[in-house]
Amino acid sequence: MITLTEENYIKAIYHLGKQGEHNVSTNAIAKDMETKASSVTDMVKKLSEKGYADYKKYQGVTLTNTGRKIAIGVVRKHRLWEVFLVEKLNFSWDEIHEVAEQLEHIKSEKLIKQLDAFLEYPTHDPHGDPIPDETGKIKSIDKILLSQAQINDSCICVGVQDSSSEFLKYLDKNKIALGTALKVIHKEPFDNSVTIEVNSKELIISNLIANNLFVKLS
Repeated sequence: MITLTEENYIKAIYHLGKQGEHNVSTNAIAKDMETKASSVTDMVKKLSEKGYADYKKYQGVTLTNTGRKIAIGVVRKHRLWEVFLVEKLNFSWDEIHEVAEQLEHIKSEKLIKQLDAFLEYPTHDPHGDPIPDETGKIKSIDKILLSQAQINDSCICVGVQDSSSEFLKYLDKNKIALGTALKVIHKEPFDNSVTIEVNSKELIISNLIANNLFVKLS
C-alpha cells in the first residue's frame, strides 16, 4: 500500500523531472519538499525498493513506469478537484492549491470517475494546466512564456507557471485571468520588463511576472 508521503515524493519527482523524463537530484527534491537531503535519500531508496523509482547514487532518481502512472493519477485528481472547487464551490483560483493537495490522495477510482463526468470531462484546471484523462494521456497546447513574446505580438493568457496565492492575487488585481487578451507594446532591454496592453490599458510588468505567465499567440 502506498502512503501519502510516498505519493508526495513521487509527484515531486514527476514535476521536477519534467513529467518524469529527466533525472532529479536528491538536493532538488529536498529543496522542493523543504526537508533534509538525508531524508530524501532514505525515501528514494524506499521508492526504488518498491519499484516506483530508479535511484543511482550521485546520478539522481527517475520514476519507473509504475511510479509515473501513480504520479499522473495524483496530478489528475489534484487538477480535477481544483476545477470542482472553482466551478462548483466558488473558490478563487488563489485558494484552491492547498485544499486540492489534501484531496488528491483520495483512493476511490469510482469517485474520481464520477467527479470527471460531473465536471463534463475538463481538459485544463483553473491555472491552465492540462488534466490527464482516465488513460493518463495529457492534451497539451502550444504556449510560450510572455517574456518570449515579441513586440506587437497579440496573445491570450492560457496558464501560469507560478500558482502561489501571491502571484494569482497580483493577476487578479490587474484583471488578468485565463482567456484575457494581451498585446506586447514594449520590452525594456535594461531590466527585461514588458509593457503590455490589457483591458484597454497599458501595464508595465516585471521580468519575473513575464516569466511566470503562459500565453498563446493569437
